[in-house]
Amino acid sequence: MKFTVNWLKEYVALDRPATEIGARLTMLGLEVDSMVRLQSGIETIKVAKVLEVRPHPNADRLSLCTVEVDGEQLPVVCGAPNVRAGMLAPIATVGTTMPSGMQVKKAKLRGELSCGMLCSEKELGIGEGNDGIMDLPAEAAQAGSLVAALGLDDTVIEVDLTPNRPDCTSVIGIAREMAGAFGKKLQIPVRREELPSLDGKNTDFEVTVEAPGDCPRYAARRISKVTIGPSPLWLQNRLRAVGMRPINNVVDVTNFVMLEFGQPLHAFDFHKLAGSRIVVRHARAGETIATLDGTTRSLEPDMLLICDGQRPVAVAGVMGGENSEVTSSTTEILLESAFFNPVSVRRTARRLNLATESSYRFERGIDIGGVDLALERAVQLIVALSGGSAQPSGLDRLSGSLPRISLNLRVKRCNDLLGLLLSKEEIAQCLVAIGFEVEAAGEDVLAVGVPSFRVDIEREIDLIEEVARLTGYNEIPTTLPVVPLSFPVSAKGRTLSQRVKSLLTASGFYEAINYSFVSEQHPALLCLGKEDPRCHGMALMNPLSAEQSVMRTTLLPGLLENLRRNCNHQSGDVRLFEVGKVFAPREGHLQPAETASLAAVLSGRRYPGAAVLHFSHATVDLHDAAGVVQTLARELRLPGLALRADDANFAEAPYAETGTMCAIVLADTASTGRTIGRVGRLADKVARSFGIKQEVFFLELDLEALLTVESEPKKFSQLPKYPSVYRDISVLVPEQTEAGLLLETIRAADQLVEHAELFDIYRSDTIEAGFKSVALAVTYRSPEQTLDDEKVNAVHGRIVKLIETRYSAQLR
Repeated sequence: MKFTVNWLKEYVALDRPATEIGARLTMLGLEVDSMVRLQSGIETIKVAKVLEVRPHPNADRLSLCTVEVDGEQLPVVCGAPNVRAGMLAPIATVGTTMPSGMQVKKAKLRGELSCGMLCSEKELGIGEGNDGIMDLPAEAAQAGSLVAALGLDDTVIEVDLTPNRPDCTSVIGIAREMAGAFGKKLQIPVRREELPSLDGKNTDFEVTVEAPGDCPRYAARRISKVTIGPSPLWLQNRLRAVGMRPINNVVDVTNFVMLEFGQPLHAFDFHKLAGSRIVVRHARAGETIATLDGTTRSLEPDMLLICDGQRPVAVAGVMGGENSEVTSSTTEILLESAFFNPVSVRRTARRLNLATESSYRFERGIDIGGVDLALERAVQLIVALSGGSAQPSGLDRLSGSLPRISLNLRVKRCNDLLGLLLSKEEIAQCLVAIGFEVEAAGEDVLAVGVPSFRVDIEREIDLIEEVARLTGYNEIPTTLPVVPLSFPVSAKGRTLSQRVKSLLTASGFYEAINYSFVSEQHPALLCLGKEDPRCHGMALMNPLSAEQSVMRTTLLPGLLENLRRNCNHQSGDVRLFEVGKVFAPREGHLQPAETASLAAVLSGRRYPGAAVLHFSHATVDLHDAAGVVQTLARELRLPGLALRADDANFAEAPYAETGTMCAIVLADTASTGRTIGRVGRLADKVARSFGIKQEVFFLELDLEALLTVESEPKKFSQLPKYPSVYRDISVLVPEQTEAGLLLETIRAADQLVEHAELFDIYRSDTIEAGFKSVALAVTYRSPEQTLDDEKVNAVHGRIVKLIETRYSAQLR
């Protein structure tokens, strides 16, 4: 938002320098981006009157001009096409340094003497006009210098507004803040009690609002016998100072009032409105409109339009149409002042890729209660500047009543939060100074009426913030916070996630962080059936793209896409994991169920950084993935976390290669318990569907399930004093017998068993069909004595007998 200090002073009597005004605005929460002197670099530019213009004898595109500057006549060679006798224009005389750094010198151009340079807006750095020299109005003749003629002895302040302060998108809004800050009175050029009735009596036009939800208020006045022409100098100066180009007296007034009140206006050529009526409605299928920027735009059904009796004449809140534009031949205008739904305007402006000063204000929410004030101000200015006459009445279509919000403000609550000791009267004075209505509602309570221009005030805490702003943040005392010396309780889920991440990172994995919204094609790529709950992800209402349209129900696809990207960049040795939420829709609930989950993928070489040895080309396999689970079980002290062959539940993971999947179970033994995850090799067809051409092993684990289990307490024991004894067991067992069950049986068989491990599985034609040879190593140790062979052999024999009996095994 741009404004000048002199413009601001028209509404509040300020005797402070621009620097102090800027500093106070920043402390009020309205951050000042820049402060620029308007006259910088053009202080020596003067106003010249062109007395005579004649063709240059040696150049077709140049003119010889005689100009009068400060009573002296000078010859000037000019190449501007709009130069003419009698006009007033800025001139840089000999010795002047232009804003670009160029110095004007006396010179001969094509053989003719030139003692100065007539300037365009762009050459002076005060505008973008470069199609001719600047044509100054007649009033500039009395000024002498350009700075005085254009009122450039001023400072432009630009404020960076936050979206919640639409009231400050106007000069009056900024002035209101200054009035409250410096204890001054705000002067508004139009008073509500002077407004004419807009009841529609004796009007010759009609307004119909078919979409009151997107246009709750629409007011209009007709002005007749207008004469379109240039605006007076003061109005042009105001617009130029803030970077707007003057067009004509009617359009300039609508722009001026928009900047003054923050209320966008639009003027229609009344004779171009079919049926002498306005219809506010949504677009129809296939409709288009040629907007004022000369572009024909296709409209969508939810876009709000301003139409006449036949066709669209404006895109509501964004831009008018060419078919109703005010031109030099216009004599009758219909002036619009309305309130449009901010969401509707924002959506339309984004889809049309059309950002305007009007849409900027409508998108943030204008003052619905000030629609008629701004309309009357514009009517008065247009009548004064165009010689027209306004109909005594107009139309104001208001859907419902104007919003009135009243909030209770507790004085004690305000002081407690701010650390101040303000009285009820001091608090009321702060709020009244910026337009609030305040009444006592009890000994410690104020009833505060929120003005319609403060759309950001919704709660008591918002009022307390206003008191803080007006009192001054620097007046709030600095106090040390009260910090309890108790140790905060850690969230169990967060602690588990951090522990799991640390363990996996220490195991050589890298953490991946993917978006929670993914492609709806992911379940199909994993070969999940249509009845699988993971196929029914919750759709996003406004997705970023088609590839991010649903909430993820599994972490695995995101990691597979990460793996593909690494492989495509010649980096196929990958170990990735992700800890995150998966989302499952819940019937009868708007929000999905969220579950913490872990997924990991392994692919490529087992030792990618090793030297070129016989083992350096070995690739990861199922045992590497299973080892991750065993590491988690050991380090998290969860003995019930174990692996079990799980081809029977292949339907739960159709993306796994048959015969390669193990279930992760949570129980006291591996033979019972609930499945909370799985480990396996990714099916080749699934890998190809993700664009991966190498073996991939995966891990999935429900972390929420781990939260229900208490870790075993840490146990400490002294180092063993006595030696261990080592024995092997080699047995033939049925093919379906799991080696893990054999190990669990051995470990639980006797207290002397310190350790048991599998070191070989052998299959051959020499072994009976349906059987396999399993070799196990058992370590025995006693904490009390040295074991002799007799003691060990007795225990070992019982264990062998137990295995033979329980698993139909044959000792080899």
